Amino acid sequence: MKNHNKIKESISRRHFMGQASCAAVTATPLLSTLLNLKMVNNATANTNSDDFKALVCIFFAGGIDSFNMLVPTDSEGYGAYQKARSDLALIQESLLPLNGSANGKTFGLHSAMKEVQEIYNAGELSFVSNVGTLAEPTDLKGFENGSAKLPLGLFSHSDQIMHWQTSVPDARAPYGWAGRMGDLLNSAYNKSAVSMNISLSGSNFFQAGERSVSYEVSPNGNGSIQLNGFGNNPSIQALSKTAVKSLMDQEYKNVFKKTFAKKNKESIDVSEEFANAISGNSISTAFSPTELSQSLKMIARTIKSQKQLGMRRQTFFVLYGGWDHHEELVNSQNSMLPVVSKAMGEFNQSLKEINMHKNVTTFTASDFARTLSSNGRGSDHAWGGNHMVMGGAVKGGRIFGNYPDLAPGSALDTGRGRLIPTLSTDEYFAELALWFGAKKADLPLIFPNINRFYSLNSNQNPLGIFKG
Repeated sequence: MKNHNKIKESISRRHFMGQASCAAVTATPLLSTLLNLKMVNNATANTNSDDFKALVCIFFAGGIDSFNMLVPTDSEGYGAYQKARSDLALIQESLLPLNGSANGKTFGLHSAMKEVQEIYNAGELSFVSNVGTLAEPTDLKGFENGSAKLPLGLFSHSDQIMHWQTSVPDARAPYGWAGRMGDLLNSAYNKSAVSMNISLSGSNFFQAGERSVSYEVSPNGNGSIQLNGFGNNPSIQALSKTAVKSLMDQEYKNVFKKTFAKKNKESIDVSEEFANAISGNSISTAFSPTELSQSLKMIARTIKSQKQLGMRRQTFFVLYGGWDHHEELVNSQNSMLPVVSKAMGEFNQSLKEINMHKNVTTFTASDFARTLSSNGRGSDHAWGGNHMVMGGAVKGGRIFGNYPDLAPGSALDTGRGRLIPTLSTDEYFAELALWFGAKKADLPLIFPNINRFYSLNSNQNPLGIFKG
């Protein structure tokens, strides 16, 4: 198995944010309208509501092989799966059965995902099938003859991570869809100096907006990340803060120094606000010691503190990397999928503990899926894949979208089982955004290509994932 930390480092925040900052954006005229949204903020949000909602993104960096996560178990479906996957195929009897069927097919989960199986069968989690980055609706003919407009850098880690987080696959856009939502909704819903968008995994495209930025927290302690030099000794800490603030309060002649001082003072104040808000809010649900579980535990504590923070809308981002399994796929997933399943089970239970189960939706994303065909002991970069949506507001126990035919040479197979997505990220994420509080009229500001896949005049939401 490839080294987890090495892979995570290779897709670091500096690498991707650096790429974004020097990239051209073809959607600039539309996205630039977000610079002046004070009036839109007041018009679009339901300011009379006192509800709370949060979106939690778990990003599987490296490209998760999701067709070994959700597997057909009926004889025809499993037969096609087994033929396509050869030495990567899971034993049919090992699969954890899921209740019900979709389009006449039955399904099972990887044997390491027992908690996800329980949540699905309890009606609190669903799958979205064969979703991926699309610049426009695409079929095999258009792909092969070059007439279809394709995502930039298709099958490239860096480009596809960017496109999944921005949902603008025909441009290298610097702003993510949660960042654009923050630009639209934050001032109407939130009264805190802490950002609406909170990351447990550093800077990311997903939460970057023209005015919105992610607030980075740690899964440890009180979560706040403070300036270096503020130690744990209360007396030294107090003296240090007083000294630094005193320096920052001076009237600098240099404008840059003034701005720098102001930003650092604000950073101290925000970290104190965050730490004070969550300090008394513990979670009794037991969480595993893995970084993913501990990150979700910190998210649960933060959500529990939403009233102290003055927040009615929040997004969270957690990255779990190491899924680039060009080799040792089966063994790697046997060790990594239990981490995912346990963390999601623990988080689901913690949200029930704090009475926020219906208020929080957790969803997964990744660079891309992987080839159905084996390269020997692993799989390579592909396109459309399967993802999970979990929460009390979700119509659980279902598979949304059309699970594809896995037989080699199918109508979606561009070669080696690289399947053309039948659902766009725009449709997937627009569904989440509408639940979160965006209006249909806002969708083109958040998803510039949404009209290519979904009519704003429709009486139905893009996928119909949510209750009520």
